[in-house]
Amino acid sequence: MDIKLAVLIDGDNIPSAYVKEMMEEIAKYGNPTIKRIYGDWTKPHLSKWKNMLLENAITPIQQYGYTTGKNATDSAMIIDAMDILYSEKVDGFCLVSSDSDFTRLATRLREAGMKVYGLGEKKTPNPFIVACDKFIYIEILKQENEDNEDNEQETTTTARVPKNKYDTITQKEIRFIASTIDDVADDDGWAFLGDVGGLLQKKQPNFDSRNYGFQKLTPLIKSIPAFEIERRDTANGRLKLIYVRIKEVKVAIKSKKKTSM
Repeated sequence: MDIKLAVLIDGDNIPSAYVKEMMEEIAKYGNPTIKRIYGDWTKPHLSKWKNMLLENAITPIQQYGYTTGKNATDSAMIIDAMDILYSEKVDGFCLVSSDSDFTRLATRLREAGMKVYGLGEKKTPNPFIVACDKFIYIEILKQENEDNEDNEQETTTTARVPKNKYDTITQKEIRFIASTIDDVADDDGWAFLGDVGGLLQKKQPNFDSRNYGFQKLTPLIKSIPAFEIERRDTANGRLKLIYVRIKEVKVAIKSKKKTSM
């Protein structure tokens, strides 16, 4: 069943240069049946959006700024989101903004059983990020698209892209991944990578292998010496399941065997 999504964009807060990559990313999660962008279209700073709206079938919603220093766009977007929620026409929402003012909206939508995807710049405050089921940085989408265009013949789904354009994997991230593996591992320390990826997302909605220059979680895990990967055949032998564990677990098991002998 195709998931129906409402895409609500804060036009005052998101650069128009990212729209192509954003819409391609959103299509991965469902069918965007409602696409609206909010702003004061009498203002010159939104002029770059106008051509993008026609190309991507996004409906502009006019919202005048009633007072200086107050963002009326946020209120209009929140009211529309609640109207859409009660109409029961969609299964989830994509909130495109870097503004923490949408934190409560994301929380409320999830309380109602909606799936909430957030898209925004890296400057987005953490409260809004963690209020979403998944949060994607739009700079990464833009960079990924540019890298793919520049290296179309060389880049594969498991290839590493230039390091200096992405976040560095630190000991903090390694400990985070390790603790998540431990949470779902069996008695031998092995964990199904699909379960690990799902739990990583629940713990930290903005965790994305693309932030570190990897298209998928598997090559990211492979790049970290602290982990090892094993591919196992399914019962019918048609598919291979990927399992991961912390290398120290293997050493510990060997030590125990030697002690017991």
